[in-house]
Order: sequence, then structure tokens, then C-alpha cells
Amino acid sequence: MYLEHFGLDRPPFRITPDTRVFYEGGERGAVLEALAWAVENGEGIVKVVGEVGSGKTVLCRMLAQRLPEEVDVVYLVNPGLGPDDVIPAVAFELGLDIRAEERLAQQHRLHEELVERHARGRQVVVFIEEAQNMPIATLESLRLLSNLETDDAKLLQIVLFGQPELDRNLDANEIRQLRERITHAFDLRPLARQDVGQYLNFRLRAAGYRGPDLFGPRIARALNRHARGLIRRLNVLADKCLLAAYADGTHTLRLRHVRRAARDVQAPDTRRRIGRRRAVLAVAAAIVAAAMAWIVLSGQGPGYVETDLAIGNTTGGDSQ
Repeated sequence: MYLEHFGLDRPPFRITPDTRVFYEGGERGAVLEALAWAVENGEGIVKVVGEVGSGKTVLCRMLAQRLPEEVDVVYLVNPGLGPDDVIPAVAFELGLDIRAEERLAQQHRLHEELVERHARGRQVVVFIEEAQNMPIATLESLRLLSNLETDDAKLLQIVLFGQPELDRNLDANEIRQLRERITHAFDLRPLARQDVGQYLNFRLRAAGYRGPDLFGPRIARALNRHARGLIRRLNVLADKCLLAAYADGTHTLRLRHVRRAARDVQAPDTRRRIGRRRAVLAVAAAIVAAAMAWIVLSGQGPGYVETDLAIGNTTGGDSQ
């Protein structure tokens, strides 16, 4: 609705991962480069952990694009796979349908395929998103999968992308051997406060905007109080903020537009304020109820309370 109003070619704040607008600030570019190096040169398992909405999916897509031509990327999009489903799933993505074979035969067929690709100078890497949802037994089967190797090289590289719960799952004693195989671990932190405005204006200009920065320091700080540096939340709030400005017929973003956006999406900071307000009202109601109960129990009737309040006297009924 607001594209023409702000001179935009396309929506600037879609939450669908889009590698065309990958923001390299906030350490994202550095993490991407380090990830690419770890995949190309590492021999163990790589782990990337970040909060919901921190940008893990677009980082995963960018990594696939950044890797050399000779790297074959396999995506496991279903983290709920059982331990017996991992090998058939990887093999299927590589063009092998071995689901009807026995487990030992499945592993042998996959090993042969990986050896043949290695002989042709190719490398296979498996990306697993939402790895925090993977059952413990399935995580252990990944360790067995990572055992596939030649005398001098690993045949399969594994990259786990997950929320902080993944770290807690990996602390389980029964998969400590898998934990020991993790040779590179990256934390995808929320954007720092000073990066928020740069990110928002970057997305705006990537969508065709040519005017002065819309998201100045004050507006960026206000948005970040609700978003806490999480990219997905920033996108939703910024989109609502532009819509509010458009509805007001202005090209200047105001704090009222931020407040309207936060109310519309019920951002955490807004929910906390509403929660505190409700708590205060609940306490006040409890105090009133307790006072009324004390009056009733002390033998003072409703008529006394009404007359007393009418004249503003708190000393007792006899003073009338």
C-alpha cells in the first residue's frame, strides 16, 4: 500500500529469507566468511546457534551461495527425522533411492556414492535447519554419518543451524561423542543497538528508496526497544511503522507511528507494559475488596460507607 508513497520498487521488509538483501553488518558478513572457511577446511561438525528471528535461515542460504562450485549442498528440511531416516534422506537428496534396503546396505550405498564424488573432487555438506527439534537419537545418528571417510578426508560435512535449545540438547550425556565432534561453533547474536538504524535504512534503499534516511537514531532506538535486535521482529515493526506513516499522509516517521506498530503486533515491550498495568489494576482491586471486607466484618453497614464517603470523613459515623 505504501510503495508509491515512499518511492519503493518492492516491499522492503518481507520476513521471507531473501539473499538479495543480506545485511553484512552486525557481524553477519564476518560470520558468513568464517562459516564458509569452516565448511571448506573443517573436518568436524559445524554449529550455528541464534535466537528465533535472528537471521539463521538467510545465513544458511547465503552460505550455500558462497561455497565453491565443487561443493554439493544437501538440505535436511525435516528435523523430526527418526534415527533410521537420516541416511535414506541424505542419499535421496544425492539422487539415490535406498529406502527399501536394509540399514547396512543403505550405509554402504551412501558410502560408495560419497567416495565416487570425492574421487571427482567434489565435497558434500549437509545443512540441517531447526536442529534444536531433532530427537537425541537422531543427533547421535549424525555422528555415525560423520564417520564416513577415506584414509585422509571426511566424506561428509554437517552444519547444524538451531535455536539456543540446541546447546541444551547437545549437553545430553548420551550424545557427548557428537558434542566432541563439533569443531566450529558460531553464535548469531541480535543486532547491536548502533546497527539497527543502518540495517533498516539498508533494507529500505535495497527496495528502491532514494530519499534521506527515514529511520533516524531516535526512531531506530524506539523500534529496537520492542525488537531487541531480532531481524524478523524489526522487519515486522518497520513495515507497520511505514504503513502508519502512510495512513497519516506523511513521509516522516514519528514515535506515534512506532507506538502504533508495536500495539498492532503486540511487541514484547508493549505486552510487558500492558501486563504491568493489569497487575496494578488487579492489586488495586484486591485492596478495595479487602477494605470492603474489613468494613463489613467490623460491623459497619453499607449506609455508613456511603454517607462517610459523601462528606469525605474518615473518622467514623458518629462525627456526622
